[in-house]
Amino acid sequence: MDSNMIREADQAIEESLEKIFGWIEEKKYFKARDELLKHNEADIAEMFEEMLEEPDILESTIVIYRLLPKDVSVEVFSYLPSDDQLKIVDGITDAELSYIVQQLDFDDKIDILEELPANLVDKILEKTPKDERRLINTFLNYPDTCAGSLMTPDYISLQKEMTVGEALAHIKKEGMDAETIYTCYVKDTGRKLIGIVSLSTLVVTDDNIKIKDIMHTDYVWIDVYEDQEEVAEQFKKYGFIAMPVVDREHRLVGIITFDDILDVIEDENTEDIERMNGIIDFEDSDKDYLDVSVWQHAINRLPWLLILMVAYIFTGMIITSFEAKLSEVISLVAYMPMLMGTGGNSGSQAAPLLIRGIAMDEVEPSDAPKVLWKEARIGLIIGVILSSFNFARICLIDGYGVKIALTVCSAMLFIVIFAKILGSMIPLLVKKINLDPALIANPAISSISDAVALSIYFIMASVFLGL
Repeated sequence: MDSNMIREADQAIEESLEKIFGWIEEKKYFKARDELLKHNEADIAEMFEEMLEEPDILESTIVIYRLLPKDVSVEVFSYLPSDDQLKIVDGITDAELSYIVQQLDFDDKIDILEELPANLVDKILEKTPKDERRLINTFLNYPDTCAGSLMTPDYISLQKEMTVGEALAHIKKEGMDAETIYTCYVKDTGRKLIGIVSLSTLVVTDDNIKIKDIMHTDYVWIDVYEDQEEVAEQFKKYGFIAMPVVDREHRLVGIITFDDILDVIEDENTEDIERMNGIIDFEDSDKDYLDVSVWQHAINRLPWLLILMVAYIFTGMIITSFEAKLSEVISLVAYMPMLMGTGGNSGSQAAPLLIRGIAMDEVEPSDAPKVLWKEARIGLIIGVILSSFNFARICLIDGYGVKIALTVCSAMLFIVIFAKILGSMIPLLVKKINLDPALIANPAISSISDAVALSIYFIMASVFLGL
């Protein structure tokens, strides 16, 4: 879909929402429902998200949701974020909720059951067939952070002695209930995973050929207790749309599809961004920005700011120790913010690249000498260019002498080189001691580079100005 089509779709949704809000005000709920039904289920869910944000029309929104056709209401429910799902749950009957949960895909069913109060879960499970209830309880017992909590048991399984014709007939029979039919999983009589075969291979192969003769036995699989972030890395590495999940005995217990792993990748990226900016997320990590309270935002951001505030005491001590010399050449003070800012910025440019490289397994701590040599040369090039620019500015525009210009520009050269090295080495060092580089890198670079920048600056002042 190109940008014009996206804009047109967004415009259509906005126009429909405007009409719906008007009909809600007039209590014409059937008209509001009919307007919703002009759109697909994903867009309807998007509109419900906006409607559910308005406390004044919450009851009316629930009424309209209950007026939707049953099949549509289930699909819409599956697209809603968990907070909005709970708002719907609070406004519908237990029977309606039970129907929705029973109709959801198994992985979506597990997600909503994890969010519901225990008494509601018990009511729903009472109306669930015994075999499915046992399976649901098994899935609910997996830790939230492991592969088992992401998987679904809705997959196509085949036996190795099946013919291709039998396999295709089986897919036609069971395919509607499967999460995906593009990859089929071959099990032995003990439920152990022994191979995979693609639908495309089945379609182009003679009906009389047996599955064991065309299946691939060299395949990638995931342990049921593997960490979700590791699972996400596997998906990014191989680009699969689905991957099998096995237990300790290599029995196939489910599959994970790419749509389920997308949420994990999003959460992982959010966490890294927060950590790189010195935000310690104690709780509410899965909530949107606007859903987290002001107090919680403050608490999350406070720790590193306190640490850095203490660290800057040392910066103040450096300035104080050179106070008498600064009073002799007061013009030096004007360039201190520029030098400190340039150093911090230079280091902060290098750090994210190394953190990404570490996360993608492109760079290891053992590569430190190569990284140091590379960043030193980068810093030299950048430092020379910035220093040359500032030398001309200080002499021609600011009107200071050559000695002042040499002091500032030589300091800038060494500060940039040091900051580039610092920004690249800290993530590798932190990784070496098995800590998270994203949490420590930027805050550490900020405080260390400022202190070192001032020290370099005052050393250059001593060299060129004799202070």
